[in-house]
Amino acid sequence: MTDQTRQPTTRVVLAEDSVLLRDGIVRLLASAGFDVAAACPDAETFLAAVDEHRPDLVVVDVRMPPTFTSEGIVAALRVREQHPETAVMVLSQYVEEQYATELVASRSKGVGYLLKDRVADTGDFLAALRDVAAGGTVLDPEVVTQLLTRARHADPLAALTAREREVLDLMAQGRTNSAIGKELYVSDGAVEKHVTSIFTKLGLPPADGDHRRVLAVLRWLDQED
Repeated sequence: MTDQTRQPTTRVVLAEDSVLLRDGIVRLLASAGFDVAAACPDAETFLAAVDEHRPDLVVVDVRMPPTFTSEGIVAALRVREQHPETAVMVLSQYVEEQYATELVASRSKGVGYLLKDRVADTGDFLAALRDVAAGGTVLDPEVVTQLLTRARHADPLAALTAREREVLDLMAQGRTNSAIGKELYVSDGAVEKHVTSIFTKLGLPPADGDHRRVLAVLRWLDQED
């Protein structure tokens, strides 16, 4: 008889360039009941594996070949955009503030960012993965501290995501929402959401009416000078 209470297996794709760490994580996940569909040494093969296997969860190292800078987290952001149903856990030796902000801002559910020196406790690590896979948010305390510090001191423009900056740049070129949508290959509704988010992050309330668009562009052009 089938056990009706049995939980579905979480399918995982892993991206980690260190052979020893990659194999260790694979063994740990397999022993905990996760289904590791692929374990990849670089961002390119990782993204291909995500397209192929459509995992429930990806676990990604920030630094990946060939430059060992930001390939991993850039790939994680692409997964967030192209496969929004997939949960993302990022592992890193350090806090990459800009990308961490964008990762969380893109969608606050089903996302995690942990420093590698905090995952020595395998029980806590596995629990964090399960939380993220279930739609939760798990952020390392150091990540939270640095992001809050950044938010207090940064220019409001720094809070914009890469896509929002693209939209604002096109607004500064005089493009309408419809023209921006065609340029970026997104719907008019998606552009409107980005524009609304830009207004919010720049502190331009609805009371400013149609002038909000002009004020946002002026702030963008001011930083270009």
